[in-house]
Amino acid sequence: MIDFLIYLLTIIGIWGLLALSLNVQFGLAGLINLGHIVFFMVGGYASTILVMFVGWPMPLAWLAAMAIAAGVGVIMTLPTATLRQDYWAISSLAFAEIIRFAFKNTPIKGDYIGASFGVPDVPQPLGDMLTTDQFYLFFLALTAVMVVLAYALVEWLTRSPFGRVLKAIREDDHVALALGKDVRSFRMRAMALGGAIGGLAGAMFAHYNAFIQPNYFLPLETFLVWAMLLLGGKGNHLGALVGAVVIQLLYNSTRFLKDLVEIDQGILSSGRMIVIGVLIILVVLYMPNGLLPEKRRRYARE
Repeated sequence: MIDFLIYLLTIIGIWGLLALSLNVQFGLAGLINLGHIVFFMVGGYASTILVMFVGWPMPLAWLAAMAIAAGVGVIMTLPTATLRQDYWAISSLAFAEIIRFAFKNTPIKGDYIGASFGVPDVPQPLGDMLTTDQFYLFFLALTAVMVVLAYALVEWLTRSPFGRVLKAIREDDHVALALGKDVRSFRMRAMALGGAIGGLAGAMFAHYNAFIQPNYFLPLETFLVWAMLLLGGKGNHLGALVGAVVIQLLYNSTRFLKDLVEIDQGILSSGRMIVIGVLIILVVLYMPNGLLPEKRRRYARE
């Protein structure tokens, strides 16, 4: 049970980073990104390739993975920055699937490393110096530090002029345009920032899991990130983290039901997604702003 709790807290932290990254894009800038898992995937693959096949040190590879994921966010924005939200959502989903199929059909080394076979034996930080139990505790602490740093960064940016412009764009493009702001540029920056945080989460996941393959990054995973954000409260970074806690508890804890009730594993897997779906419907109907609604700042005139 202790080992499971350590694993669960680590996974909550990694997915909490992913929820924070989506909150930057949707919660602040109003960008409906249905391909958000692409940053998770690109970050994981970029760090894996740089460490295993190029020989980079892991900290440098993680920074590079963040930069590459940020670049993917900018590339995703270039043809879509002026589209309406519904067309933006469709194009982002298509973009993510194109990248996933590219990884799925491209071997990295030989015929059995990369592509649909995935990449095994991904190096773990300090994995050769620590015992198994020590490594998992170390990685949990590392994940906690990364979540705190990411949360502090996005909170600071939200209160800065940059964050206020993003909120103006979220409410209506014309508000930002009337103030002389370049809406296209700010959308690109929001996508790049969210992409960088998502890329960090992907790099951490790959090196924690020690294995990576394209089927880890199906559109269903994007649905889970959206569930975290809608449940916790869009626009509220703390709410995004709370949503990650609740969804991951539901998603991982149901594995213990098979020990209490005789139930087929396939039915159990489908059932937990049904529970999460019903929960999101209830939240949308009765708590449309989530468990922790965004706090609106009021500026009084003298």
